[in-house]
Amino acid sequence: VQLQASGGGLVQPGESLGLSCAASGSIFRINNMGWYRQPPGKQRELVAVITSGGVTNYVNFAKGRFAISRDNAKNMVYLQMNSLKLEDSAVYYCYAEVSRSSRDRTKGYWGQGTQVTVSS
Repeated sequence: VQLQASGGGLVQPGESLGLSCAASGSIFRINNMGWYRQPPGKQRELVAVITSGGVTNYVNFAKGRFAISRDNAKNMVYLQMNSLKLEDSAVYYCYAEVSRSSRDRTKGYWGQGTQVTVSS
């Protein structure tokens, strides 16, 4: 199973950016999907998570500015980020809980990370 994130880049404060992540490989079912980020010199932190049924949960800094969504048919998860701030600069990682068959346990997989830089 591979997760491929894309969409990072350089934006100015107040602008928007959308991230995408595609899961591929031997996938039977994907449960939760999410986005994490790792700011420079800091630990990786949760941004948002979405269940297979579309229930979302955000950490405080993401509420009202970020929106997570997914397309179950395409095995994709998205993160729309609005009103970006300097402190949103980080490497953003997608995450998915995947079972590869009806008999397999769910296992967590990470994307490779995509850089988001917010700078004036």
